[in-house]
Amino acid sequence: MLRLMVFLCLAADSAFASRIIEGRVSTVRDVDTIVVAGTPVRLNGVDGPETSTRIGRDARTFMTRLLRGKTVTCQLNGERTYDRWVGVCFLDGTDIGAIAIANGHALDCRRYSGGRYRNLETPAARSRIQRAQYC
Repeated sequence: MLRLMVFLCLAADSAFASRIIEGRVSTVRDVDTIVVAGTPVRLNGVDGPETSTRIGRDARTFMTRLLRGKTVTCQLNGERTYDRWVGVCFLDGTDIGAIAIANGHALDCRRYSGGRYRNLETPAARSRIQRAQYC
């Protein structure tokens, strides 16, 4: 019985590994975490400020206005962090992480992005957002 339960849990987890999900954004937790069709997704390579700060709350508000109720597509990479799947999400074909960074609400997390967003960082964001140590 225990083996069956472990198998079912692994099968459910692998169902999200390296796959595309599409759906409405029901919740914006912060600038780098959204809930798509009931699935929490951590935007890969996006380093956003925490919502315990004013900058973080402003960033969440930006993302909420941009995404709430909209349909997005996410390419999950199979990795998880806490309760979230990791992936790159798109709104009308445009990378949502790129939108957040280009609008000064987040920074590139080179460790995970490979530097793909670095040229989108704004000088203002670099001066007011503290880059996470793990980036």
